[in-house]
Amino acid sequence: MAAAAQLGNLQEEATCSICLEYFTDPVMTECGHNFCRSCITASWEGRDGNFPCPECRETSSGKNLRPNRLVGNMVEKLKQLHLPPVKPSEKNLCEKHEEKLRLFCAEDQRMICWVCRESKEHKTHSASPIDEAAEEHKVKLQEWLRTLKKEEEYFLESKVKEEKEYKTLRDKLRTEKQKIESEFEKLQQLLKENKQTLHAKLEEMEKKITMVENANITKLSNKITSLNALIMEIEKKCEAPAWELLKDVRSTLSRCNNVKLQGPEMKRYKVMVTLDPDTAHPRLLLSEGGRRVRDTNTAQTLPDTPKRFTHSLCVLGSEGFTSGRHYWEVQLLQEGGEWRVGVAAESVDRKRGIPWSPEGGVWAVQGSGGQYSALTSPWTPLTPREEPLKLGVYLDYEGGRLSVYNADSMELLYSFPPAPFTQRLFPLFGLWGADLRLE
Repeated sequence: MAAAAQLGNLQEEATCSICLEYFTDPVMTECGHNFCRSCITASWEGRDGNFPCPECRETSSGKNLRPNRLVGNMVEKLKQLHLPPVKPSEKNLCEKHEEKLRLFCAEDQRMICWVCRESKEHKTHSASPIDEAAEEHKVKLQEWLRTLKKEEEYFLESKVKEEKEYKTLRDKLRTEKQKIESEFEKLQQLLKENKQTLHAKLEEMEKKITMVENANITKLSNKITSLNALIMEIEKKCEAPAWELLKDVRSTLSRCNNVKLQGPEMKRYKVMVTLDPDTAHPRLLLSEGGRRVRDTNTAQTLPDTPKRFTHSLCVLGSEGFTSGRHYWEVQLLQEGGEWRVGVAAESVDRKRGIPWSPEGGVWAVQGSGGQYSALTSPWTPLTPREEPLKLGVYLDYEGGRLSVYNADSMELLYSFPPAPFTQRLFPLFGLWGADLRLE
């Protein structure tokens, strides 16, 4: 039996993987695989360069084919024994049943054959054809690919901004050094000691700035490298055949789920927002301290001041922003109803209906009955992975950017296209049959 198996292996080694016959004029490619000279030449016909090996797909720069006399002699001896060629063993077979892997078990996340499907181990499991399963997992991986690319884009932008800010700080330090030098040259020896003291303080400041810069830039670079590696892995999987895409797909999806999004980076800009009672629509009831608001469905008797909304059920934050980065969170306390959260320009119309769009001075997202939209022109439907119970609003004034997140998972719900802000912006809260609290 062992001798027969060894002879079969020898026959397979002497068989061309292209024509499935014994080698004729065998030649060896640069990667070490053997083929009939006519077979490999025909497979490369029409190519000007980068000739791929039919076995391993490794490419070579030229048709550098070397005759393999050892294989040729082995073929001649096999032919003298009148032994027919043996076809190469089929790949992608079940290790247990030696049947073709045709199904994908959703519970065990692995490929199985028809015999496996009927076994006790998998009979109660959900299974689908490999091509269908691969397409489903390809969609999931492509969704993660889009998310991860957005994350990579965010960190690249953050890195550029950080570097620009630190360069500005260095330029200011250099200017300050030059000013000090000029002043001390005038005072000469009398102020020499003060000069040394101030120089030492500035040097210490520069050291601290450099330390913080190095730590932050290194952190951002590491995140970009990690995200880029995962993106490349997913892109490679999405282009691979079905059985390769599904191989270890659980591990890839697990690492995608473990990616920490940019929430902690934004939360360092968290500010405390309080509500301005002078802007609240009469139907809206604010708590003491201005940290909670709900729709009472009954209008209160309130003075009709120029700041107050009298048509749209809205209220603004007490403090507006004209620069910097700011982040705040809003807890959704009541199921049902409708809410709209974002920012509004100071000039937004408060006596007639608000034009809910950036062109009208409003950047906000909306939720109603489990449906979500970004209030663009026209509105953009949103499909979050999970229902947001707490919203995170991030405003980058100089960057002209307003983004809204699920504050629990830090999933990006929507980021408005960057546009220059020219007015003071106030946190905006609109609610119809809803209840909101600022965190």
